[in-house]
Amino acid sequence: MKAAMKSGDKLRLETVRSIRAAILEFNTSGVGRPMNDDDEVKLLQKLAKKRKDAMEIFRANGRNEAADKEQAELAILEEFLPTMLGEAEIKTVVERVIADTGATTQKDFGKVIGAAMKELKGKADGTLVQTVVKSLLGN
Repeated sequence: MKAAMKSGDKLRLETVRSIRAAILEFNTSGVGRPMNDDDEVKLLQKLAKKRKDAMEIFRANGRNEAADKEQAELAILEEFLPTMLGEAEIKTVVERVIADTGATTQKDFGKVIGAAMKELKGKADGTLVQTVVKSLLGN
């Protein structure tokens, strides 16, 4: 935050302040424990999802300037998030989960997605995992 203040980057400062506010909110929420790494990742992913959703809504309503601002904030948030796995890595994990669970049809989707998300938690986008599981079970 200090670096953003010194450089005069208002967008970065605003984004970092929103992260700080979310952390403070977590600490005062009465959870009764200090924030751990999983909590940090969840919090950042939640903030990133809010930006993505807002960006889509703004674009749908023709408010491109606001959408561009949300996209810039999302890029800053992604700097703090761990790098997400690509589709190829996700496919490898999902194929192994399908083999482990013995899943063969779309009826086994819940079993596969549950095990895959448990393993990929915080490492992959849930919608991408869901797409990969559907494509592999559909074939």
